[in-house]
Amino acid sequence: MGADAELNPVLADSGLPYDLPDFAAIGDDDFLPAYDIALPAHLAEIDAIAGDTAAPTFENTIAALEASGRLLARANGIFFNLEGADANLRRSQIAQELAVRLTEHQNAIAMNPRLFARIAEVYSRRDEAGLTEPQRRLTERKYRDAVRAGAGLDDEGQATMRRISARLATLTTEFCQYLLDDTNDSAVHVLSATDLDGLSDAEVAAARRAAQDRDLPGYLITLELPTSQSSVAKLTDPQVRRRVFDASIQRCARGNEFDTRAIILEIVRLRAERAELLGYADHAGYVIAEETAPDPEAVAALLRELGAAATAAAHAELARLTQVYGAPLGPADVTFALAAEQRSRDTGPQPGIDEFEQYCELDAVLRDGVFAAAGELYGLSFTERPDLHGYHPDVRIWEVADADGTGIGLFAGDFYARPSKRGGAWMNTIVDQSTQLGTRPIVVNVLNLTKPEPGEPCLLSLDQLTTAFHEFGHAVHGLLSAVEFVSQSGTSVPRDFVEFPSQVNEMWALHPDVAPRYARHWRTGDPVPAEVLDAVRAAGEVESAHATVEYLAAAALDLAWHRVRADRIGDDVLAFEARALADAGLAEELIPPRYRSTYFNHVFGGGYSSAYYSYIWSEILDAETEQWFLAGGGLQPGLGRAFAAAVLSRGDSVDPVAAHAELLGAPARIEPLLRRRGLLTAAE
Repeated sequence: MGADAELNPVLADSGLPYDLPDFAAIGDDDFLPAYDIALPAHLAEIDAIAGDTAAPTFENTIAALEASGRLLARANGIFFNLEGADANLRRSQIAQELAVRLTEHQNAIAMNPRLFARIAEVYSRRDEAGLTEPQRRLTERKYRDAVRAGAGLDDEGQATMRRISARLATLTTEFCQYLLDDTNDSAVHVLSATDLDGLSDAEVAAARRAAQDRDLPGYLITLELPTSQSSVAKLTDPQVRRRVFDASIQRCARGNEFDTRAIILEIVRLRAERAELLGYADHAGYVIAEETAPDPEAVAALLRELGAAATAAAHAELARLTQVYGAPLGPADVTFALAAEQRSRDTGPQPGIDEFEQYCELDAVLRDGVFAAAGELYGLSFTERPDLHGYHPDVRIWEVADADGTGIGLFAGDFYARPSKRGGAWMNTIVDQSTQLGTRPIVVNVLNLTKPEPGEPCLLSLDQLTTAFHEFGHAVHGLLSAVEFVSQSGTSVPRDFVEFPSQVNEMWALHPDVAPRYARHWRTGDPVPAEVLDAVRAAGEVESAHATVEYLAAAALDLAWHRVRADRIGDDVLAFEARALADAGLAEELIPPRYRSTYFNHVFGGGYSSAYYSYIWSEILDAETEQWFLAGGGLQPGLGRAFAAAVLSRGDSVDPVAAHAELLGAPARIEPLLRRRGLLTAAE
């Protein structure tokens, strides 16, 4: 590390455990100078590799390339965690500048002819070089990445690729920022507490704080990322819940300064143009070539198969709700009626699902649920470190140790919603594990829970509880990584496999060996009544057809946008969306997609373009694995260790699907997924 890097707090050795950044010492004005150091330093490393006069080998080319750019990785790990979870105007400006600079930097490396020639030489001799499986997979990945970035194109083609990739980087960054701004701008203002009837005391208090923060009287109902809003499921006033639902579904399509429709059309055209330039039929083909699914048609076939069954079930579900409700239903009413039905299902005169929240206090869920299950399965222990500080005062940090008591990494939890945080929930890494680099992981889980008033508990709904376990599944995937090469670490697996470990972890949320540990009344400490827990399990055993159609519609919409040629896209986003849903058989007026195009952040702002199907694709593996765990006795250390050894620890150093099949003794089947989704009876 040079003297300049040692003086920059972003790049300097912090002296903290696990090389945790010293966030207190880092200001926004430190980031661009850090990149001014890190980018040239990385290019100098690349020039040295490309200019090596020795014959290309795995060690002097592929492994050297893998080890390069550590200063840049550190800057990225810090800044992009901040930019998503705690944005401000200055960070947004920096993100826009970096979007172009980082893309140009990546292009300069990918299109370096001397470097590509060395990579290609190692790739061509991989069969005779005696490489290990991780080394071979890394060699093949580096070669494919270079080709897919345009290394094999002529000068004109490379110039086109540079233009496209730079513009896409700018547009996707803008999409994220527009969505955050319009989501904040679309919050629903009400004046009376009676308008909030149905919400919890904590939710009412949060709405009051949100209004006060904007110097407004009354209350402000803020929006979550998906179309369906948890507040809509609870608000008893039909007019208020329709206002909230309409605000959600109209985001970024209101003709204001945050309208994303022009951005979407340009993104889709550029992605299609890039795919055609590289010889793919469309962007979906370009993306899915690197996933575990064989091709876009296989994905479309799965969506059609599930969609036909799900829409039939949804029509029956809607007919039942309409009969019970006794009046024509709008989409907001369906959300409310489904939630009301779930709360009352199988509960009789006993307390039902609503009461379960009183037994799901955040700290208890973490300590005695999420962490305890990981301890039983994988031998992990978690010690909170109040002496270590994250990037925001709300961030908490735990040191993670293995069964021998050896520290393996840090887990950071950023649990509460704030206007500067984008919606949804996710896992990020600040530092990735690698034995080559000698790094241990620092992983972050980001949620959007309602922050309680001082002295009050943070109580989780069933959906929030499931999300907490889901995101921690990603965290465990990162924490248990034990690979040599950083680009194969943890969650660096195909997109349609990455959701699998997190979905598996959801099964422990209500498991009989886990739920009784954390589910104690936040005030009295009394254990959750058996009938309440039974009611919650019954409500969660089969996901509503409504939720399945919501998801499938979004997945089909993503695929439709990215299977069209650049010259056939048209200029009307909402018209294209309507046609795509109709063509997929998923145009349900009462069940809009989980995300409409204008606020589909996974696809137009994140890394899930042509891959939103991955949740259901991964769920095939998850449903089969859940049965494997249950057949073996559930929360058993032997099963956890086997799962970690075969899947979680190996990242992308092996074929993850083959590793999973070897663990279970056979490839996963779709039937367990269909039963879980209520689309197949046990007899079938």
